[in-house]
Amino acid sequence: MKMYKIPITGNEWQGDLSLPYQVLVQFYYAYNNKDMDIMNQNWYQSEEIAMNNPLVGVKRGWEEIKKFYKNNFNCKAKVYMEFHDYTIDETKEMFYTIGRERGYFQLGKTKNRINIHTSRIFKRIDSTWKQVYHHSSIDNPELLKRYRTAILGR
Repeated sequence: MKMYKIPITGNEWQGDLSLPYQVLVQFYYAYNNKDMDIMNQNWYQSEEIAMNNPLVGVKRGWEEIKKFYKNNFNCKAKVYMEFHDYTIDETKEMFYTIGRERGYFQLGKTKNRINIHTSRIFKRIDSTWKQVYHHSSIDNPELLKRYRTAILGR
């Protein structure tokens, strides 16, 4: 298992989406640019997928997950994340990655640094990688409360 130290920001070349690294670049590009079209390409459009997020808990199926991203992209806060200190483990049919996200969320003039533990699973579907599962957690309860307020308004 190899640990990657250079962060993925989404600004990297997205080139060959048959490579796990490139699919991760695609995800962070979509997230940081609030690009729902690219996010749609990254996730598998199925009721079989799931996400466990500290803001909204467990969401199942693309419609619930898509709603989360749409709400996140339309909130008043500015959010930026990059993926670092991660591993990628690949088989013929799937790959998973475990690492950390770091970044910030900003509402008005207040900019909060944030660190998140995250894992993602991608499955090979019709010769392309599609995200089928995401889990993230935030250790700091006060920071989680501020993040939830900035993104969800509660």
